[in-house]
Amino acid sequence: MKLRSVLSAFALVLGALLAPGFGVLTATSEAQAATKISHATATSMFSSRGITWSSSGGCSNRNNATCTSFDQLNQATAQGAQTLRSATGCALNITGGTETGHASGTYSHWNGYKLDFGKSTCLTNYVKNTFTYIGVRGDGYPQWQAGSGNVYADEGNHWDVTFYNCGGC
Repeated sequence: MKLRSVLSAFALVLGALLAPGFGVLTATSEAQAATKISHATATSMFSSRGITWSSSGGCSNRNNATCTSFDQLNQATAQGAQTLRSATGCALNITGGTETGHASGTYSHWNGYKLDFGKSTCLTNYVKNTFTYIGVRGDGYPQWQAGSGNVYADEGNHWDVTFYNCGGC
């Protein structure tokens, strides 16, 4: 049992060292190298995999916080959502994209790294049973990390997902 704990701790430390934007061993910033896509391209990618999206305002204007926009979404983020859909087999509904109104930062919604997904038992069970719990975020929300390095935060009524990469697409 002790060896397993040591190996788990080692894996977490190694993952932190190699995670884009976090580790000391990264050479370039993915934030500067990301390929941006349009709202139309993203919705086409999502539709092709049966991923839905919704907006409290029924709109897609990036500058309106009540809309759900995918303008300037990273291509790897859209691919990450596709990978998540394929891996889980769960119905996915995106409730937040690149629109204004989210927290700022390098790996933010606005910069194309994050998507919010509506809560479902299927998705919640998959995240909590497949990924590694890594503790609470600075704002108190619990987080899980996929083997790819992508991070899933349970924000109560939705999953806030940071896609550092496409998740193995």
